Amino acid sequence: MEFKRVKMVYFSPTQTTKKVLECIAHNLGAEVVEDLDLTYAQQTKTTRVCSDEIVIIGAPVYAGRLSAEAMARLKQLRANNTLAILVVVYGNRAFEDALLELKHFVITLGFTPIAGGAFIGEHSYSTAKTPIAQGRPDALDLQKIAAFAKKIKDKINNVSPTCLPMDLEVPGNFPYKEAMPPNSVAPLSDYELCSVCGACIDVCPTGAIFLDEQIQTNATLCIRCCACIKNCPSEARVVEDSAWKAMAERLNTNCQARKEPEFFL
Repeated sequence: MEFKRVKMVYFSPTQTTKKVLECIAHNLGAEVVEDLDLTYAQQTKTTRVCSDEIVIIGAPVYAGRLSAEAMARLKQLRANNTLAILVVVYGNRAFEDALLELKHFVITLGFTPIAGGAFIGEHSYSTAKTPIAQGRPDALDLQKIAAFAKKIKDKINNVSPTCLPMDLEVPGNFPYKEAMPPNSVAPLSDYELCSVCGACIDVCPTGAIFLDEQIQTNATLCIRCCACIKNCPSEARVVEDSAWKAMAERLNTNCQARKEPEFFL
C-alpha cells in the first residue's frame, strides 16, 4: 500500500510528544508531512477529516491514562479506515492503560491503528533539583524511533487495502485504571521574579493563566503539564503545593532506572 502524505496530530504542551512524532514522520520518508497541533484551545474549533494519508496521533500519559484535555481535542478528527500510528509519551514511570485507551478511542473516530509505541519523555514535574527522565527523548531514543518508523514503512508497503481494518494488539487493561482526580492546585507566579512577559499565558493549553494587573492562575483549569514553568524566562513560575513537591521527589527517587521505548506492530 503506497502512501505519499503523513499527518502528525498531537497534544504536546511541552513539545516532547511533538519531538517523537517528528522523528517518526521524518523516517517514514513521505513526500508531504502536515502538522496538526491540537495543543491550544483556539486550534480545536474545526472538524478535521483524515483520508488518503498516514496519520500519526500522539498524546502524553497522565498517571497511566490519556488526559481528558487531549481526548477532547482529538474528538474533532474523523476518518474512514485511515491508517494510524499511535504514540503515547510518559515520564519513565509507566504508561499502563494509555496506549490501549488511545487505540480504542481512535477506532471510534474511524481510524485503523497499524502500529503503536510508548516512548519516554522528560516528566512534566522534572526540574534541575528533581530530574525525572531529564532530556528524553535523547539521541539513543531517536535512533530507536527511527528504526521503528522504518519497520512501520515496510509494514504499510506490504498491506493490502483488502486487509483493512486490522487489529493491533497493545498492552493495557479494560476497564482502564481510574483517571486522575480533578485538579485543585497549580503553579503560581513569584511576583518578585515575574516580568509579566506573558510567556506562560501563551503556552498554557487550557487558558488557565491570565493577566489581571498581575499574572493569575485558575487552578481548576490547570492540567499540571508544567509548560508555564519550563517556558518562563525568569523562572518565576513555581510549585508551592507540598503534595506536588513530594510527588516529584518520589518520582525522582523511584524512576531513576532507564526505561526504553516499546513498539507494537
